[in-house]
Order: sequence, then C-alpha cells, then structure tokens
Amino acid sequence: MKFRPLHDRVVVRRLEDETKTSGGIIIPDTAKEKPMQGEIVAAGPGARNEQGALVALDVKAGDRILFGKWSGTEVKIDGEELLIMKESDILGIIEGAASSKKKAA
Repeated sequence: MKFRPLHDRVVVRRLEDETKTSGGIIIPDTAKEKPMQGEIVAAGPGARNEQGALVALDVKAGDRILFGKWSGTEVKIDGEELLIMKESDILGIIEGAASSKKKAA
C-alpha cells in the first residue's frame, strides 16, 4: 500500500539507537527509550498560507531528522511501525557523515 500524507504532514521511520554504551555496557530493550531520530519516508505537498498559496515543506523523503520525544502519532502501515507528524514537530535535519554510520549498523 502506498501512503501519501496531506498538507504539512510527514511519515517518519524511527532510527534505532546503539544498544551498547561507549563503555561497552549493553542496554536491554526494556530500559531503552524510544529514539528521537528518524528518516522521512514520505512528505505532503505543504501547507497553505493566509493568501491560499502553497508553502512547500523544508524537508523531503530521505532526510534524517530529530524530533521531540512525544511528537507524532504512531501508526502501522504494511506491518511497519511509523510516525505521522506535522513539519512543526520536527526540531531539525541531521546533516553530514553521521547518516552513513547509522545505516551501516
């Protein structure tokens, strides 16, 4: 199934954090917090301003983002747990070499 968010909403896949601390301690699943980093899977066309003109989003599919701890609505699409949130819930875009480290893990 294809899913296309409306207006200024985005669909986000959470990116898992490391299960081991820098000191080598393994963190069990029950003690881990939900990650606040994600990758945008799909983005809506944008919101309308007061004049009715479409204002495009600053993010696009494939961007790695940081979002608030309680942001978004959890949904399950095709068996995968995703988040749907407004662009205003996104704190920022993660840029640089850190993206390749997470994908390899």
